Amino acid sequence: MAPERKPPSLSQRISSSPFYFALYVVLVLLGNVGNTVVIGVVGQSLLRDTGVVKSSDVILVNMAFSNLMVSLVRNTVVMVSDLGVEIFLTRDMCHLMMGIWVWLRSANVWSTFFLSAFHFQTLRRVAPPVISLHGPRGPPRPLVLGFGLIWSLNLGYSIPAFIFSKNGDENSTETLMLVSSTTRPLLGCIWDFPSAYSGLAFATSSMVIHESIPIFLMSITNLGSLFTLYTHGHTRKSQGAPVVTRIPAERRAAKVILALNILFISSWGTNVISVNYFNYNRGSSTEFLLIIARFANMSFIALSPIVLAVGHRRLRAVIKSVLSRLGPSG
Repeated sequence: MAPERKPPSLSQRISSSPFYFALYVVLVLLGNVGNTVVIGVVGQSLLRDTGVVKSSDVILVNMAFSNLMVSLVRNTVVMVSDLGVEIFLTRDMCHLMMGIWVWLRSANVWSTFFLSAFHFQTLRRVAPPVISLHGPRGPPRPLVLGFGLIWSLNLGYSIPAFIFSKNGDENSTETLMLVSSTTRPLLGCIWDFPSAYSGLAFATSSMVIHESIPIFLMSITNLGSLFTLYTHGHTRKSQGAPVVTRIPAERRAAKVILALNILFISSWGTNVISVNYFNYNRGSSTEFLLIIARFANMSFIALSPIVLAVGHRRLRAVIKSVLSRLGPSG
């Protein structure tokens, strides 16, 4: 009697389809190259400008950096594994990588929200910003404090991932133990909590703290920004009303941030819904949902630089310049 064949893994299903694998590679490369370009172009403008540092550009660099780190440390490693390179981490490496994955993914979500919160706070400012021509040049202290809190608090929250994880067997990569996209294991690493209750508590808190709450807040702040711009155009200036200058530019920024929020929420929602539906309705007819979840998980990181390029003048100018040089001369 012939031995029973194991069903193909998700990586095998993707690599066996030229279309899926080509699309997968394109998304990963877009995430790596696109966010690197954002960091390089916007970061260079921050270093070259002799005037006041633009807080919005600093936030964009921070968001692009978090995107790039997730893309390099998580998505690129998974892509290399799908290429056929066997990557099976030891127990100590799983401790390290699981902690880094949870840390970067959590910081990435809050860095995305930070952009919406900053724009909303800017539009709601009653008094014009105080600019000191003789003070130290650099980002405002509250901005630096915000970045410090995002990265340090999320590092503290990821400490359980550094401790309660281990390497499993060959099939552990496809075991979707946790529905949260923040805490999902990969590359043979699995969770090793002392009890099922503690593991469920960590997964649930991650889902609420690092996904549901920031997504709700970024939706509220972006809608608040749009409402502020709308009311500014339909009401006269009154004492205590927010000071909103450069209305066309602010409206364009609000639309870009709204597009980023929609992209992020749709990416996250498609990922979570697909994984949940597969977990509760396992079978060959639902295996395609895992492929959808894999693509949805990286779509925001891959496509957000394109959205930023549409709304950021300097990014748009640099891309046009590069495309004109690559195009046919004449």
